[in-house]
Amino acid sequence: MKLITPVTAMLALSLPLAGCGTAPTSIVQGATTARPLTQAQMAAPTSGAIFQVQNYRPHFEDRRARLVGDVINIVITEKTSAVKSGASAGGKSGSVNFKAPGQLAGTFGSQITTSADNKFADNASQSASNTFTGTMGATVVEVLPNGNLIVAGEKQIALDKGVEYIRFSGMINPDTIGTGNTVASTAVADARVEYRTSAKIDRAEVNSMAARFFLSVLPF
Repeated sequence: MKLITPVTAMLALSLPLAGCGTAPTSIVQGATTARPLTQAQMAAPTSGAIFQVQNYRPHFEDRRARLVGDVINIVITEKTSAVKSGASAGGKSGSVNFKAPGQLAGTFGSQITTSADNKFADNASQSASNTFTGTMGATVVEVLPNGNLIVAGEKQIALDKGVEYIRFSGMINPDTIGTGNTVASTAVADARVEYRTSAKIDRAEVNSMAARFFLSVLPF
């Protein structure tokens, strides 16, 4: 029978820990950024015309995202709350009266009475509240035929040994873009907002299991 050495055991237990450094899964589908289109990718300019739709930039308004590759500021103001409660109750009662026949009357008495009473009550309540605020930049990744913008963005923040991921995607109506090239996340259609981290809390539990194993196997 082949014995498991401490080195082999260490390698085996290190495999699940290796996945802790990878990026967490995301609900934001597709690319989170896009480069501006080159001249070859844009629509051919109209010969002799002053107005060119592919390069149009209004001169008398704030600089706002319009084309693929433009940056827009997303103000995340997500707040949700839900409350649910329910209650139920029931009751049942019954009684039986009868006379004992013949010789049983001397033993149990002439009258025998039985009764039963059942009551049931149940109450449950549940509440949830979530708040997510912040500001991040996103990139226009697609311009739809009706002028709406598909935007997406990702922000990574490294703290010690963990990395925080903030991702966003959705569709924006250019009319909702406000001063400073900003738009509230509540005005974004099909919005996908997420905050995740690669610092798994479960890692502490796995490390504890590994420590107990090595303490029982190693001779020192």
